[in-house]
Amino acid sequence: MRFTLSVCLLALPWAVWAQTPLTEAEAVRLGLTRADFADLERGAVQAAEADVLAAGLYPNPTLSYSRETVDGSPDAVEQTWMLEQSFDVSGRRGLHREAASRRVAAVTAGNATRQLQMAAEIRRSFHEVLFRQETIRATETWTERFARIEGMVGKLARAGEASGYDRRRLARERQTAEARLAAGRAGLDRAQAFLVALTGAPEARLLKGALLPSAPTPVDTVLTQLDQRPDLQSLSRRAEAADLERRAATRGGIPEVTVGIGPKLVDNGSSQDKGLALSLSIPLPVFDRQQAGQQRAAAEALQARAEYRLTKRRAEGELRGLYRQAEGLRVTAADYRRRAVAASPELLRIAEAAYQGGESSLLELLDAYRGALETETTALELEKRARDARIEYDLLANQSRDGPAIDLPPSGGGSPHFPEPGEKHITGSVDQ
Repeated sequence: MRFTLSVCLLALPWAVWAQTPLTEAEAVRLGLTRADFADLERGAVQAAEADVLAAGLYPNPTLSYSRETVDGSPDAVEQTWMLEQSFDVSGRRGLHREAASRRVAAVTAGNATRQLQMAAEIRRSFHEVLFRQETIRATETWTERFARIEGMVGKLARAGEASGYDRRRLARERQTAEARLAAGRAGLDRAQAFLVALTGAPEARLLKGALLPSAPTPVDTVLTQLDQRPDLQSLSRRAEAADLERRAATRGGIPEVTVGIGPKLVDNGSSQDKGLALSLSIPLPVFDRQQAGQQRAAAEALQARAEYRLTKRRAEGELRGLYRQAEGLRVTAADYRRRAVAASPELLRIAEAAYQGGESSLLELLDAYRGALETETTALELEKRARDARIEYDLLANQSRDGPAIDLPPSGGGSPHFPEPGEKHITGSVDQ
């Protein structure tokens, strides 16, 4: 692992440097606790809870009034007030309410899936900034070496041993380095702006983290907890809700009973009689016994369970492949930095000594400098690829960052980041 690196890419006030560095875990927490993100999740849950409320309500009572003449005489009138109420004697209302509750659980699991996806996006953005910072740092080191080359060329020129071509070639190489550095800083600005948009905090912060990930959680351990993935939980709740809807539909042959009661007044012109009117009505389930509802609910349950099995099998295959890729890239990146990058200082020393001694040309010295830069950028690219594979693996493994699978809280809060043994830190400037 490399030692701690401090990179100052932009001229920031001292107050910025005095702030607590922004870690990956903190960036995830900031992004997931944004008010807009919380409102999105709360709105989805509240809409599903409204269905639970609707399913549990009794139908409204009905108040009716009738007036009839008796024996064709306008003076003989019969008036009736009737208050009617329907009652579910089959238990369908309770089943519909329970099915709606399972759909609330499915929506909640969907929110957890959205949190994991957002956390992965924030992590990608965070490490994209780290990668670009380190690439710029390597390019800046490359450009700083031109001051040393110019000193060498100046001494050789005064001794009559340097040609005008060397000076022109050095000037062109410097222009290339400056253009490359400007392009890198432009890319960094874009990556920083995107990280700001995801975390939702406007002030500048330092970044602290490791581009090269630690070893991923063993795939066999992850597979034993695969059923806890939010997307699979959502499919499971959807299937349970459909089963309850099907059970409710099978009771379609048991009709609702409507009971009515109210006063009745009979006025024949010379006298009035009062009484109590009762009514009982039951629809006859001759044709419609919820056959379509049964078929639809059974089909939805079948679809949800089939999707569950397909998603789980696909996840098992992807997790095994991603584990091998993430671990392979991690080992390769660490080995490359340990062997190839570590040899660069000695190679540069030899190249500089050879040029000063007149044993090599300026082009060979510049080629050695370019080789050192390419070696460093290759190491960074390998580490970035290993990090990207690790983030994808964590997403499928129901993890929001390095470490064992965790359950994200409804508010999307993150956990503190505890550096692992040997973890290297990269500090730079970013608008949080």
